Amino acid sequence: MTRVSVIIPTYNRAATLGRAIDSALEQTIDDLEVVVVDDGSTDDTESVLAAYEDPRVRTIIHATNQGANVARNTGLEHVRGEYVAFLDSDDVWHPAKLERQLAALEARSSIWVGAYCDTAYDLSGTSGWLRSTAASALARGDDDPTKEGGEELVGEILADNVQPGAGSTLLVRTAVARDAGGFDEELDRFQDPEFCLRVLEQGKLACVDDVLVYRDDTGHPSADVIKNASRQYLSAYEDKVERFENEGYDIRSSHELILAKRYLAEGRFLRGAWHLRNAATSPRSYPGICWVTGTGVRRRPLPVVFTLGFLLVALIFGQRARSR
Repeated sequence: MTRVSVIIPTYNRAATLGRAIDSALEQTIDDLEVVVVDDGSTDDTESVLAAYEDPRVRTIIHATNQGANVARNTGLEHVRGEYVAFLDSDDVWHPAKLERQLAALEARSSIWVGAYCDTAYDLSGTSGWLRSTAASALARGDDDPTKEGGEELVGEILADNVQPGAGSTLLVRTAVARDAGGFDEELDRFQDPEFCLRVLEQGKLACVDDVLVYRDDTGHPSADVIKNASRQYLSAYEDKVERFENEGYDIRSSHELILAKRYLAEGRFLRGAWHLRNAATSPRSYPGICWVTGTGVRRRPLPVVFTLGFLLVALIFGQRARSR
């Protein structure tokens, strides 16, 4: 049996697909296969795939575009490996990514069914440096979250304190991924943590606490899409949301912050401020809020003083509302 199967779903990403495939083939473990699921691409993806004569690379083609979650699940049906790892076609792995994760699992009992790692955005230039610095600062929470385990991880994932990032970081036993039912094909966002929550029903997740995945900032779904997906996601886990909020986790308010930042980034300041007043904010979240607000202002210019005052009022009223 093949040791690790890598599933790469792709749709019209000919410009980045080869880089992703290469990073999988250049792993420091040899016993792997790469299953690329072309989800109905209409660009030069076919030519990119045709250039690979490596027998470890297999291609499955969808006649029409069905979405990344469907593509991942198609790959899951066809893989032959003991473990499966997912890689988005615009992301890149560190060469030792799989080796490090396998080592983490082999040192533990069989109850540990998967491992994830940290990620970083592949950004360059002055703007990229600023965003990377801000991201690093934001990643350091007021309290260090629990990063590995079983049930104790659920609250951290629901509150977005921990992002296992199944789409590119997770390595998991193939049988476990299949038994979990694969990715939810109805979700347009939060599909990664939702899948990990179902994996956690079967065992524990380990964390390799190093950046082994480099992500390309290729855009986001609209704020309205994220809002709908957030509602679906939290509704599906309503009992757990209630339980962990009673234990002190900021779950709904953390999702309010996610929505606020997406609306602000789109220049929809009224909606952003509305969600911000109910959001879980702290001094560490302010740089990120300012950054996305700047992005929104560039899209829909407003007087700077008005924008900053608007945000300040939203933050103050939000803090007062949550303190009552």
